[in-house]
Amino acid sequence: MRYVDSWRAVAAATGAADRAAAEDGVRLAYRKAGLAEPAQFVWADSPKAAVEAVEKLTDPGRSVRDDVRTRPWAEERRRMYDELGPAGWSALWSATGAQLWETTSALADRIRAGVVADLTVKPEDESDVRMVLLDAVLGQHDAAWLAAFDGRGDRLDGLAAVARNAGWWWPYERAVVLSERPGVLHRDEAGRLDSGDGPALAYRDGFALYAWRGMPVPAAFLAELRALTPERIRAEDNAELRRVMLEFYGYDRYLTESGAEPVHRDETGVLWRIPLDGDEDVVMVEVVNSTPEPDGTCRTYWLRVPPHTRTAKEGVAWTFGLQGESYAPVRQT
Repeated sequence: MRYVDSWRAVAAATGAADRAAAEDGVRLAYRKAGLAEPAQFVWADSPKAAVEAVEKLTDPGRSVRDDVRTRPWAEERRRMYDELGPAGWSALWSATGAQLWETTSALADRIRAGVVADLTVKPEDESDVRMVLLDAVLGQHDAAWLAAFDGRGDRLDGLAAVARNAGWWWPYERAVVLSERPGVLHRDEAGRLDSGDGPALAYRDGFALYAWRGMPVPAAFLAELRALTPERIRAEDNAELRRVMLEFYGYDRYLTESGAEPVHRDETGVLWRIPLDGDEDVVMVEVVNSTPEPDGTCRTYWLRVPPHTRTAKEGVAWTFGLQGESYAPVRQT
């Protein structure tokens, strides 16, 4: 639907917030909830800095998150459910919010985890930080469910205005803390945080998350990637980080430079196996495309197959969803 792309852009927006527009949205959200407008607005450069700002507030009053966000959302959902019926609501959600939910909720979870990790100095700090995070409205990262209600009434207009113009925010009776949006956001084609040469998500105060194809990695780890060797990969004790190293380095390159030997060869290709301590073996089938490229060469492909694969034919068959004995192409392309 037409609203999905605009809200996808909101969820992925980077750069400075429009503070005046966001504050107007907060005021509207309070009025819609029947609350007096807040007397104080505090801006922070990241969700991490916002949590610290919340902890420094003096007499902000109770959290009004339920009043301005949870209750209006629940009431609007009930209204739409009653109006459209179960099938109609399911169809609306599938066409709107469901398109954004997985990536935005995963990103919000990663930000929460990063804030907790950065602000937990002593073990007892963790529960305090998590309690503050429970009061947050996710702003731009509420895009999924806001997309479902766009154009269907004005009850949520204040929340939508804040989301379009700022990051996370914390509403209290007399004070509101708002966060800037990130300055950097890099994701792969699946929408996962992904960067091989710096933070995948970064705010202007230095709060950042590092990831490779969705997997969290230490910042120092990324600096090593461009100087990898087969020996360094084999020496890595952490199985998840070693897997990242292999993906970055390239399985085919690793096989070539580590002196690996093929374990099986037949008319479909060559089967290779990389034993990894503390992890399942990496098994690849090397196949040559029988259709020449424009320059007359035939391109080689490497197919990742399950660790239990024993023959090249079985591996190639698996990529087509077949058993090895069922794979007998008339012409390979």
